[in-house]
Amino acid sequence: MKKPTPLESLIVAMIREDGPMPLDRYMALCLGHPLHGYYMSRDPFGPDGDFITAPEISQIFGELVGIWCAAAFQALGTPSRFSLIELGPGRGTLMSDVLRATRVMPGFNDGAQIHLVETSPTLRKLQSEKLGAQVTWHETVDSLPDGPSIIIANEFFDALPIRQYEFHQGQWMERRIGLSADDRLVLGRTAFPLAGPPASEGAIFETGPTRDDIARRIGAHLARFPGALIVFDYGHAASALGDTLQAVRRHKFCSILDRPGEADLTSHVDFESLRRALTQGGAVIFGPITQRQFLLAMGIETRAALLSRKAKLAERKIIAHATERLAGENQMGNLFKVMAATSPGLATPYPFGSP
Repeated sequence: MKKPTPLESLIVAMIREDGPMPLDRYMALCLGHPLHGYYMSRDPFGPDGDFITAPEISQIFGELVGIWCAAAFQALGTPSRFSLIELGPGRGTLMSDVLRATRVMPGFNDGAQIHLVETSPTLRKLQSEKLGAQVTWHETVDSLPDGPSIIIANEFFDALPIRQYEFHQGQWMERRIGLSADDRLVLGRTAFPLAGPPASEGAIFETGPTRDDIARRIGAHLARFPGALIVFDYGHAASALGDTLQAVRRHKFCSILDRPGEADLTSHVDFESLRRALTQGGAVIFGPITQRQFLLAMGIETRAALLSRKAKLAERKIIAHATERLAGENQMGNLFKVMAATSPGLATPYPFGSP
């Protein structure tokens, strides 16, 4: 039996003291504990980490997001100063690519004040190295500045804590983390008066109270000040039953109870719930559409062809592989969804249809 991780020992002690732990509390500790949280002490991105995000796959992704941001800047009336905000900015790769792409838009880079919502000291250091000193960091969205803003959220909402409920013997019960007889972490059920329709035995229902709360706050910000938000994440367009909580360690799936603090925990984003929360805050919502639809409309094929013409054979293969991975029907193209939100009264952002 492996020695428990430091965080596992802490969680075991908490459960002994307080009883079974809700999943959202467990996720928050695994990912964000100040000393032992997964994101707090390591760089999880890239080949040496546990997963690779779209900006790390190809510069094209960030460039096309930059073009979208430039169009949003025009829709806002080209303000002389505005906040360019990224939620969960990773290594800073996406923001760096966005700023390179927007250099061609007069006034954009001169007026952009960079704000990053990031809690990890390790990732803040990497972001600083990538983007320079002119960055303001925030622990939460609550301290974002007043005034016009363009907000980017790429694979941000999938890492926010969720709760799960299981239909068992005719009622919905909350799934919580408890302890076995030998003090190992186990996933169990506790009675919970959740109102919901009858379902088949063992059905799982997920809620994201943290996600929805943050979305409502962003929606309220867009209702108060002119701005636009774009969200990229994997998930489903309509709410549905199902267990989507997963753990990844060393690029392989593992149990969510395996080595707490050393694995990434995520779940599929419920875009219907996210849309509802943003609307409750006061924003106008567009989409979701698939990432494939978005990237094709924004010109990924044209940009890839242009880069390929200037590249050697080996580089052309890399570009083709990256393009397929980002937009392919059986890869990220259909699994990932894209949704936009704006302040009331702004034009419909391309390539989305009417709200």
